[in-house]
Amino acid sequence: MTNRADGSNYAPEGHPQPVCKPGDFRIAAVGLDHGHIFGMCRGLVEAGAELIWVYDPDPAKMKSLLDAFPGSRPASSEEQVLNDPNIQLIASSRIPAERAAFGIQVMQHQKDYFVDKAPLTTLEQLEQVRQAVEQTGQKYAVYYSERLHVESAVYAGRLIQAGEIGKVVQVMGMGPHRLNAPSRPEWFFHRDRYGGILCDIGSHQLEQFLYYTGAKDATITASRVANYAHADYPDFEDFGDVNVVGDNGACGYFRVDWFTPDGLGTWGDGRMFILGTDGYIEMRKYTDVAREHEGDHVYLVNHSGEYHIATHGKVGYPFFGELILDCLNRTEHAMTQEHALKAAELAVRAQILATQGKAAHA
Repeated sequence: MTNRADGSNYAPEGHPQPVCKPGDFRIAAVGLDHGHIFGMCRGLVEAGAELIWVYDPDPAKMKSLLDAFPGSRPASSEEQVLNDPNIQLIASSRIPAERAAFGIQVMQHQKDYFVDKAPLTTLEQLEQVRQAVEQTGQKYAVYYSERLHVESAVYAGRLIQAGEIGKVVQVMGMGPHRLNAPSRPEWFFHRDRYGGILCDIGSHQLEQFLYYTGAKDATITASRVANYAHADYPDFEDFGDVNVVGDNGACGYFRVDWFTPDGLGTWGDGRMFILGTDGYIEMRKYTDVAREHEGDHVYLVNHSGEYHIATHGKVGYPFFGELILDCLNRTEHAMTQEHALKAAELAVRAQILATQGKAAHA
């Protein structure tokens, strides 16, 4: 799929690597409010899932996804999908404020749930989700695409696990996005519906902080949000940043914004710097500015030397196959439930601290 200029239909193509036989893992897509649903479904289908049903109240959104996945079928309602005993997982990218309630419904129907980030927007929703996970035994998996669907990010994780930079002590991330306001739906500009910039795209950064540092919990020590340049949308936030400290002592800083200029050849120049006790890593995820439009560049410096590794098309996206196997075998190898929800919790707490000044300690 060609990704839109604003990145909302981000759906990178991988190499199909099925982890199960045809028909072993049947999924549906319900609630197509954000284009990330294309990437979510693509990753699962490439890993062996069979997309059976597609449903959204908007026929145009349904048709777009159906056209992208020949063989899938339009459902007549959410209830048809929820009540189909053959469906094992439902993927959804509905409006962020509505994701938790629908996910709880999905789990109560004894199906696993795969939801776009941000997976929830309030601490009350977080508690309800945790209770539903405990009561149903189902999975509430989250599509943190900026790590899971980016080959340079996957490769950086392997370098860290191999000890190439020693113990990680700091992570700095930058997550700029192109707004392309005319293409965005009305709900996108209302904080109570999208959750705020730190809750929304900031969740990517906090998930990566936890993953790369190995922290199980963290404290938001400072956060702020602003609307610098979009007075026409007074409830919108176009800038946010966060300082965070992990329970293992690692620290982090990230900035997210909606200021990608038109001259950039992609929707955002996502970067990440990871400092270890024996070296450091830089990721240039989506472009190498003024050098190469192709992304997925990893720069590694350690005691052995200086390295540039171009990872595009060479690493793949193992999360999706691991998630399918976790659903089939009731294991937790792709991502633990606690990790997925802790990243969401920290994003909400960062948003609260920035907008209301409340304590952000877990």
